[in-house]
Amino acid sequence: MKRSVILITFFSISLAASANSILIPMDEKQSNHLKAYGIAYWILRSDMEVDWLLNYRGGSFMCNYHPAVQNELVVRGVSFEIISSAQTNQIISEIASPALNYDIMKLEKYPRIAVYSPKSKQPWDDAVTLVLTYAEIPYDIIFDEEVMNGVLAKYDWLHLHHEDFTGQYGRFYANYSNMPWYIEQQQESEAIAQKFGFHKVSQLKLAVVKKTKEFITGGGFLFAMCSATDTYDIALAAEGVDICERMYDGDPADPQAQEKLHFDNTLAFTDFKLVRDPYQYEFSDIDNQPNERGLRQDNDYFSLFEFSAKWDPIPTMLTQNHTRVINGFFGQTTGFKKDLIKADVLIMGENKEIKEAKYVHGILGKGFFTYYGGHDPEDYQHQVGEEPTDLNQHPNSPGYRLILNNVLFPAAKKKKQKT
Repeated sequence: MKRSVILITFFSISLAASANSILIPMDEKQSNHLKAYGIAYWILRSDMEVDWLLNYRGGSFMCNYHPAVQNELVVRGVSFEIISSAQTNQIISEIASPALNYDIMKLEKYPRIAVYSPKSKQPWDDAVTLVLTYAEIPYDIIFDEEVMNGVLAKYDWLHLHHEDFTGQYGRFYANYSNMPWYIEQQQESEAIAQKFGFHKVSQLKLAVVKKTKEFITGGGFLFAMCSATDTYDIALAAEGVDICERMYDGDPADPQAQEKLHFDNTLAFTDFKLVRDPYQYEFSDIDNQPNERGLRQDNDYFSLFEFSAKWDPIPTMLTQNHTRVINGFFGQTTGFKKDLIKADVLIMGENKEIKEAKYVHGILGKGFFTYYGGHDPEDYQHQVGEEPTDLNQHPNSPGYRLILNNVLFPAAKKKKQKT
């Protein structure tokens, strides 16, 4: 028995020593897709490179064999295969074939990550912070003060937490204006606005939006979900226009606000109509509301487009998954009306039947932005005050995978040039 154990151990060590690579499959054979992204990030932080095998087995990862990598995979419960030099070369040759929609994107440097989120406790969770924590990917929390003080230059990737950039406190006034968390949020925002010399919170939020827009233009990567998507563009369009009613900023909104919007300032949306009723839980007609969508949980889904890995590596990276059809989910901003999306913005996921875009991407200057509709990919209708989603119950979530694709996207520093 003792001799058998010694032989097995010797065989394992010999196999590892002769192995060339570790393959981390991202198809249905992966036991924990979400933590696999954390492993890729960990490898990059360890000054090693990772190959992202676009479209190959669900967007698998591959790296040179190292005992520390193997140990980390085992500890985190991520499926992997130790493959020989011959097997590695065979995979590379297969991916290089012009007849197959595969490619290799080399990830070279881990991105520095910031999450824009208030310091006060909010009565809802945030899908991005949940999955970053679950995948063991480190990030910093920043908010208005840090953005105004110029910290964005330290980061490569910025996520905008569930936020209202119009200065209307999420349009929660009708139902929650007497709640302690709402009052605390309002007081905190007003204090920060005054600190930086603004008379209104909407003016502070616009300044924050403009600084994050500069961050993108200079080469940053911005990712936003839920209300941080449409309110970001609404704030840009409403520069110099009062769209907030008295309960939000102390004076009435401009009755001609709609006619004064500047759509040239926005990133993704155009020609939208503001919702003028301050008691309505909606900002504009960008969002598809439940009565417009006509869907139930059992038939709500969206489909990912398939892009050419060799010719369109960016959207290909952002849509890597083990399935092309993903369950839908609500948010204050659930999905985007396709006819209000600018022509130069790429739709990567949609529900074609109801003409709703769920997942869009664009370029601004040297940088990129991605908008993802909805609040929590594994909680169909997340309510204020609900407990956070336990991702231990959803380690293979395709909806959460889209978030993590964006996290790794900035690691592909050297873009391949096609000839």
